[in-house]
Amino acid sequence: MGQGTTVENLTGLSRRVSPHGRIMALSMMKDEGPYVLEWVAHHLAVGFTDLLVYTNDCSDGTDEMLKRLEALGLAWHRENRIPEGLRPQPSALNHGQAEPLVAESDWLIVFDADEFLSIRYGDGTLDDLIGAVKAQGANGIVITWRIFGSGGVHHWSRDPVTEQYLMAAPPMWNKGWGVKTLFQFDPDHWKLGIHRPKIRNRWLDTDWPDTVKWLNGSGRPMEDYFRFRGWRSIVRTVGYDWVQMNHYAVKSIDSYAIRKFRGNVNFKKDKYNTDYWALQDRNEVRDDTMLRYHAERTRIFDALLRDPVLNRLHVAALERAEARLAAFKGSAEYDGFVAGLKAASAIPITQVEAKPPQARDKDKIAALMSEVEKRASGKRKEELAKPGPERMLAPAEIYVRETVDTTAEPPTEWFPNRTIELPGDPRLFTPQGLLLLRDGKFDRNLVRNLPRFLPQGAAVLELGAGCGFLAACLSRIRPDLRLTVQEAEPNRARVLGRIWARNRIALRLAAEGAAGLLARRCDTLVIGDPSVNADMVEEAIEETGAAPRQIVLTGRRLASAFPDLSEWQALAVRWGLSERLPFDATAAWGMRRPPD
Repeated sequence: MGQGTTVENLTGLSRRVSPHGRIMALSMMKDEGPYVLEWVAHHLAVGFTDLLVYTNDCSDGTDEMLKRLEALGLAWHRENRIPEGLRPQPSALNHGQAEPLVAESDWLIVFDADEFLSIRYGDGTLDDLIGAVKAQGANGIVITWRIFGSGGVHHWSRDPVTEQYLMAAPPMWNKGWGVKTLFQFDPDHWKLGIHRPKIRNRWLDTDWPDTVKWLNGSGRPMEDYFRFRGWRSIVRTVGYDWVQMNHYAVKSIDSYAIRKFRGNVNFKKDKYNTDYWALQDRNEVRDDTMLRYHAERTRIFDALLRDPVLNRLHVAALERAEARLAAFKGSAEYDGFVAGLKAASAIPITQVEAKPPQARDKDKIAALMSEVEKRASGKRKEELAKPGPERMLAPAEIYVRETVDTTAEPPTEWFPNRTIELPGDPRLFTPQGLLLLRDGKFDRNLVRNLPRFLPQGAAVLELGAGCGFLAACLSRIRPDLRLTVQEAEPNRARVLGRIWARNRIALRLAAEGAAGLLARRCDTLVIGDPSVNADMVEEAIEETGAAPRQIVLTGRRLASAFPDLSEWQALAVRWGLSERLPFDATAAWGMRRPPD
């Protein structure tokens, strides 16, 4: 590889070999000197066999470091010669399309210097991940960004980026859902793109697009449209269970200052302003998955520094950045810069805007959509229109299903829903839930209708209260009720406590587990906890000798059970609950014993 045979290699490192062939990372850089070696070390640790980087207008030794890495046989460097009127990224992709090394790649992904691949699947390497993709008969995986913020770090540090910054945006915050695509590359069929490749026009109206099968970041099949268009995930396709692309766009305040001076790879004027900081400085949840790479990344990084040329260039890049930062810190402008960023950090996540480069033109998008995609979409609609068994309306998923991390208390916007204020917190609520919450419609149908079916003084048991909204409303609407409320997941219970405290709700969560609570008598049983199943409920209630007069499924329990509610319907029959409660099917399912 490269000129490794002509240069003494003191690193002890050599090119990785993969059972999946050549796995190529293609990137573009400009003045990334302080970070180049970490980026290279990390992605060698992850399992890339080839790293190809195009550089333009470097003044801090980034290009020299990459040339040295090529001489050592550890990466490839190319100069990005930019034709007049073209931006650096498209220029680099055009060069890459014609590059023999790229053509020889078996798997390829395009991503930037501030992006680091993070694999949760298997042993954390590309070998395991690609093996899992191929095992499903797929030939690509669409990897969603995870935005990482400053974590409150102000001052410059030489510590690794991937270990300094461990606070990130919530997984269900959809303004950070840009993607990068790792796929089996064939230059005859694919044209390179920043977020995803494009099928060459001559293959669009053939059977070849049907051979494209991509998975999302959780290993589930992507929707068909993404073969033809799109650059970001949507609610139906987002996933982080297998892999994500960590996006460290801002880092610390001082690092951001250096980046602002440096400019960017696409010549975007005033890109690094306070609006961009507010968008990218997301610190709502901790994600330390990257720490799994600590030992191997450190081993490779230290080995790179054993090369005297790389060592000299790396230290020079750090000292140059630190000198520029010191000059800026000594100016009056610096204090204003810091104040602006800190004010931007205080903006609640629900108020942050992601501004596209240009307004979305739906007519133009429709015109550009290929006839192939239109036909595929038409076939899908025909299938859905065919007569079949009675269809149930899917419940509105208002809560994030996965385990949530709510230990941090980030800036939060609160919204009134009936008489209760709820936080616009995407750690807890899905995008759909947030929209309902902002409009004052959160769980509106259930809260409006359930109280009128509760007898005077009724005992109500709610398992899996989520954010505690239903219980809070009932306590105000029907103070005669005897409410027992439980939320087993500590992180959700933490937010619930904050909500009740803010709204002065005089309720306490039950400390007892679900089985113990079910053994008590209750008139109405409300279940939102997805871990509570019908057998568990029936077994526990047998001890009381008295089944509840009403049972209601809502929130996470309803979403998890859908579309098969047969076990709950059978339980209702055994208890003599034969009358359906008139809830909106997207909000709740409930049965009751007919009045005497």
